[in-house]
Amino acid sequence: MVKPSNNKFLSLLQSNKQLLLFILLMSVFRSAVADWYSVPSGSMQPTIQVGDRIVVNKMAYDLRLPFTDITLISINTPQRGEIVVFESKAADLRLIKRVVGLPGDIVSMTDEVLKINGQQLAFKPSRKIKLPQGSPAVITATENLGAIQHRVSIDNNASNRLSNFTAIKVPAGHYLVLGDNRRHSADSRVYGFVPHHELRGKATAIAFSVDYDNYYMPRAQRFFQDLYNI
Repeated sequence: MVKPSNNKFLSLLQSNKQLLLFILLMSVFRSAVADWYSVPSGSMQPTIQVGDRIVVNKMAYDLRLPFTDITLISINTPQRGEIVVFESKAADLRLIKRVVGLPGDIVSMTDEVLKINGQQLAFKPSRKIKLPQGSPAVITATENLGAIQHRVSIDNNASNRLSNFTAIKVPAGHYLVLGDNRRHSADSRVYGFVPHHELRGKATAIAFSVDYDNYYMPRAQRFFQDLYNI
């Protein structure tokens, strides 16, 4: 004989099966296909601001078994300039950074300017801006990484200890990543190269954004922004 409590449970499942199916499918979708993440730090300013919710394509590089880190199919590899989300074992954090060096590349930096495989990247200082949260005035510059042009921030009032590194070769299956806020980013200069298996997807757009310093008011001008066209 079925207990009354079991009858209630089965009845609850039956009456809510469409909702439960939706929740299951949405969970699978967010686990294996696409998701969005909040950005708690300014290491990717000016491209990504604190309070942005970033859309991440989780199938950009690998198809994984939902709710696991098991790769079923390798689809693609990151290209220079792409923004990736990864679970860093070295940092014990989920991080978002820009891919600069690919496997086999020889990369160096001198006074903020990158050189990849002997070719110095185009690096054009632009204008002074005021970043959120009372940050001091910084210099922005336009940097070309292959087909992707983007802006970086250089805070001349901060330590320049990360502004230079000697030529280093990116090992197979790894990537060298940097934050766009160059003097305020803990990236490959601190934690080392990122192995491919730590990648969780490609950041593609800003879904929406809120201003933490202004009562969480929405930044309407940043809604649905393409991260590669800011």
